[in-house]
Amino acid sequence: MIKDAAYYESMFNNRAAVPEFQSHFDSWAARSEQARRTLDVELDVPYGDDRMETMDIFRPHGEATALLMFIHGGYWRSLDKKHHSFVATPFVNAGAAVAAINYSLCPAVKVEEIVLQCLKAGAWLYRNAAEVGAPRNRIFVAGHSAGGHLTAMCMAAQWPRYSRGLPEKVMQGGLSVSGIYDLDPIARTPSINADVRLTEADALKVSPAWMPSATKAPVYIAVGGRELGGFKEQHALIANQWSGVIAGDIPCPDDNHFSILNSFANPESELGKAALRMMAL
Repeated sequence: MIKDAAYYESMFNNRAAVPEFQSHFDSWAARSEQARRTLDVELDVPYGDDRMETMDIFRPHGEATALLMFIHGGYWRSLDKKHHSFVATPFVNAGAAVAAINYSLCPAVKVEEIVLQCLKAGAWLYRNAAEVGAPRNRIFVAGHSAGGHLTAMCMAAQWPRYSRGLPEKVMQGGLSVSGIYDLDPIARTPSINADVRLTEADALKVSPAWMPSATKAPVYIAVGGRELGGFKEQHALIANQWSGVIAGDIPCPDDNHFSILNSFANPESELGKAALRMMAL
């Protein structure tokens, strides 16, 4: 079978596959506004010098028992942390702090720079955990879609090489929801790569499927049963490549690419329970 542009679009164009995607975005925005009104939050805390290098830090009542760095999706080119505040609620209610991070978007930057921004955010949280009010030996990372990719890159990061003084295991565990792990197909999907601008070499450089996980820290993965074939293939790929560290493959049979984020933020769903279990909450 010759895999042409139409094939890759059919495998990775989520908005075409879920025509009601905007209703999900609208719901996330409304729920996020409510979360910012009701939770203890410090907005736009800088973790670097770029205007996009900021995070919103949500804190529980009293000392946090863990800290979750959440990385939003949007194919590295859209959306914002302000659309994802709602995911903090179940973790804050369970006693954790949550740092929802922003990063620069394509095409203004390349994916490699976004990866480095996520590492910068993780390093900042490790070094400033006391200020956040959380133990720095209890930092976890989770992300959805492109954020799932960036989560895996955090788990593959050689932190001491990134910045002197960091331990090998900055993140004690990671959960990637509907992630992309081999970016070569994205470079072949015209509607996405018009903004992401990946070359074959670029894609290889930022594909965690072809890297080892840097430590034995547990990695959890999930993909929706109603997602496109490309995401199911990506899920199977990382499950195989990182089999030695995959601690859980959470079934989400009724979810599409957007509804699965609602499951992540639902402490009663299998995915929500797994996220809380990863953090021992």
